[in-house]
Order: sequence, then C-alpha cells, then structure tokens
Amino acid sequence: MNPHEIRIIGDPVLRTIGDPVDNVDGALVQLVDNMFETMYEAAGIGLAAPQVGVQKQFFVYDHGDEVGVILNPKIVESDGEWVFEEGCLSVPGLSWEITRPKTIHLVGIDLEGNEVSKEADEIEARLFQHEIDHLNGVLLIDHLDDEQRKEALGTLRKMNFQRPSSPPAPGELRLP
Repeated sequence: MNPHEIRIIGDPVLRTIGDPVDNVDGALVQLVDNMFETMYEAAGIGLAAPQVGVQKQFFVYDHGDEVGVILNPKIVESDGEWVFEEGCLSVPGLSWEITRPKTIHLVGIDLEGNEVSKEADEIEARLFQHEIDHLNGVLLIDHLDDEQRKEALGTLRKMNFQRPSSPPAPGELRLP
C-alpha cells in the first residue's frame, strides 16, 4: 500500500495553490521519502505535494539519470513547442496530446537549501511543467479545449473516478 493515497480529480486540494516551503525539517524529509515510494508504486516519474494532500510548493521526480526534489520551483524561461501524449495519476486512465514549451529553464531549491537551476527539454521539460501545474492548482484537463474537457469529464464520471488497476503499457507515460 502506498504511504500516501494519490488524490484524484474532484479532490479540492488539487485545485489549491500551494504555499512556499519555508523550512526543511525532519517531517518534510520523511514526507519526501514517502512521496518517492508512492510515486514508484504508482509507476510515475514525478509527484507533486498537492497530489498527496499537502498544500506546499514542491515535487519529487525520477527520470533517466535525474532523481530529485525541487522546492519552490519556477520556470524562468521557455522556448518552442512540443506536442506529446500526456497522462496524469490524478486524472486516472486518460491521456491526451498536449502542447507545451519544448525547452525550459527551471529554478528552485533542493532539500539542503542549495539553489537549483536546470535546463530541460522534451520529456524532462514536460515533467517539470506538469508538476508545477499541480503546485498552482492546474490539472491536465485544463490544457484541453472545451469539447475534449467535456468528453474527459464524462469519461471520468463513468469510471467513478477509479484509478486504473493495471500498470502503464510499455511506452505509455503517466505523469502525475
């Protein structure tokens, strides 16, 4: 069982803007450890604090050779466009082609209080943008046009907001 239940669409915490992280203490470090475990069990590559019911500005991620935690992240530059099929653990079982900037420059702080500055492109850029959306109360369905959003909400209602029980298919990207 996950240390934390992943909140799914309909939970009001997913629509709340998180507060900045002001203090790193043992409780936060334990929460981060639990979030990694939750993310791995859900087969995700990133997990934002609001997705486990915590209204704070941070997320954990594990993609490629990059594993980390970013507190109070901000995108300070972006460029280009990249369309890619994107899903979300908080919007279970559904995915859409979403257009986002292809490259970004992200800044924030790590758990030791060091400044983080990352240049990211494609999947990693999308991962960071997706997680920052969660920190600002934005869900994947907010990137859809009206017709797609209406269809998505109808599908979710029919699914009774249940998370898929199967792991992601090979090549399927489920971003929290």
